[in-house]
Amino acid sequence: MRFEIMRLDDADGSAVDSTVVDAASVNRIVQQAAATGQRIYIRPADTAAR
Repeated sequence: MRFEIMRLDDADGSAVDSTVVDAASVNRIVQQAAATGQRIYIRPADTAAR
């Protein structure tokens, strides 16, 4: 399964950028975001966009 991870702006919460990753990469990205205090939003990637 693939997920879209969006980095959010600290001021207004809008998406600054996004990337699509496989399920194995999600934990690493979440750990990095937690360590740096970065706000992220994760959702399943659109499977039609493959």
